[in-house]
Amino acid sequence: MIEVQDIRKSFKTPVVKEGRFSGIRTLFSREYRIKEAVRGISFKVDRGEFVGYIGPNGAGKSTTIKMLSGILHPSSGEVIIGGMNPHRERRAVVKRLGVVFGQRSQLWWDLPVRDSFDILAKMYAVDEADKLQRLGQFTELLDLQAFWETPVRKLSLGQRMRADLAAAMLHDPDVLFLDEPTIGLDVNAKRNIRHFLKLINEEFGKTILLTTHDMDDIEQLCSRVMVINEGRLSYDGTVRSLRDSIGLPTLITVTFRGPFQIPAPYLAADEDSAQARIRVTRVLDQSVTIEANRREMNTLEIVKELGKWGELDDIEMQDPDFEDVIHKVY
Repeated sequence: MIEVQDIRKSFKTPVVKEGRFSGIRTLFSREYRIKEAVRGISFKVDRGEFVGYIGPNGAGKSTTIKMLSGILHPSSGEVIIGGMNPHRERRAVVKRLGVVFGQRSQLWWDLPVRDSFDILAKMYAVDEADKLQRLGQFTELLDLQAFWETPVRKLSLGQRMRADLAAAMLHDPDVLFLDEPTIGLDVNAKRNIRHFLKLINEEFGKTILLTTHDMDDIEQLCSRVMVINEGRLSYDGTVRSLRDSIGLPTLITVTFRGPFQIPAPYLAADEDSAQARIRVTRVLDQSVTIEANRREMNTLEIVKELGKWGELDDIEMQDPDFEDVIHKVY
């Protein structure tokens, strides 16, 4: 559904001169600085995939989305959406795209939500029967009726985002590009948005590319994650594989039924010793918490080793926080 081949995007910005008469010198001797926002990115997204596209601020996420949607032209490389180029066949491609920018609305600020949908339906040539059917679905899924007659400028952030999502889906696009759709939302609003996105992906087969700084969005929604850093794609795979490739330690808390004895080497393990694969971080009454790298020891080996310390009663395992995984990638 989406094919990206070696796309690059550079921006030319004027260099501001300093010192006396800097304005006049800049006028007659203009210098420019070239900023490479995207540096040779290639990937493919199949129909029905839900892909997270993440990276630090300034990594090139939004620039990529704008090139995919035809808003920006790449300096080089090619983008294909559903077999078409969004820069040469913009009108045809736009009919197959839905785009939501979390900080910018496509709705008319002073008009009621209902009127914005009427205008968008005319723009996309959506007939009345289809419009009513889709709005009926969206009203039920996103609870639009509560603010249907409210001017957009008076909506809360969560209400506006629900309305923007419905607006992006009004013409029934095949592909949905989402740039920070949950930014600034409270817990309930995020849950509603995630439920809707999961539904349209799984039940309606929509292909979704999501950029976000909220790692819960990635873990709960995406089957695949791509990491961009300094304009380059540094990872492309599953969330589980990303965790495994980083090798951050798993926290394991074990409770013993009776007396237990922690071997001395584990209490003072240095990085070069065999015991460094298991590191004791806390001892409290009958429980011990350890860090273990499951790339170096599998779960069975860890449990077998802990069983030598005493009779096991309970074991609780906690994977590293996904936020920590992403920071390690950056």
